[in-house]
Amino acid sequence: MIIRKSASEIERMAKPGELVARTLALLGAAIAPGVTTAELDALAEEFIRSHGAEPTFMGYHGYPASICASPNEMVVHGIPGRYTLAEGDVLSVDVGVTLNGFVGDGAFTFPVGEIDPAARRLLETCSAALAAGVKQARVGNKLSDISHAVQATTESAGFSVVRTLVGHGVGRVMHEDPQIPNYGEPGRGPELRVGMTLAIEPMITAGSPDVFVHEDEWSISTVDGSLAAHFEHSIAVSENGPRILTAAPNVDLAAIAGLSVS
Repeated sequence: MIIRKSASEIERMAKPGELVARTLALLGAAIAPGVTTAELDALAEEFIRSHGAEPTFMGYHGYPASICASPNEMVVHGIPGRYTLAEGDVLSVDVGVTLNGFVGDGAFTFPVGEIDPAARRLLETCSAALAAGVKQARVGNKLSDISHAVQATTESAGFSVVRTLVGHGVGRVMHEDPQIPNYGEPGRGPELRVGMTLAIEPMITAGSPDVFVHEDEWSISTVDGSLAAHFEHSIAVSENGPRILTAAPNVDLAAIAGLSVS
């Protein structure tokens, strides 16, 4: 069942969403060669808790950290630890924040120092795919219009969409209905209505779309070792179009990352 939110509930959702954006900005500024993913996790947890919020991921089905930190060919759900960032890496950082009974969920893939042009194009394409998906989150459209926009943007640039991982509804809990694939024909699925709140999250690769789960039962990487990218916003469907909830005044993640995005 898709749970639609009232205007006041969406305002409450914007608070953890803003904190997600500010947490990602803090981490983006800290990402550099020599930094470990465990250090980023500690920084995020301290920042989130200092604002009276909880890191949503911590303890979720036993997940042991506050953020997901997934380098290079790792698509999502990387557990922070000893991995030390190196020049030329890319790092997907996924952040969940629970505040006042609602969840904000967002992700951004950052370059570590200078990255090669092919990697940069992958990141910028994934960001563009997210923007294309968000643009379709309008009253009267169908859910698959979001999926199709993500797929078309990704594949037109020569990259692949991971088909076994999806976006999702978000609200009082991190995962609500509906599931949102990143591929599919347009014009299918539930009609989008005012008050729907969705976490749209393209996960794309430079090679095969096939992935596997590591022995830790969380981390997911590409089968062929190709580079991956992951971007995510929590949004609300409104009468005036999609409202991005995981945004904050004066926070420009693309500028922090040095990416060119439309």
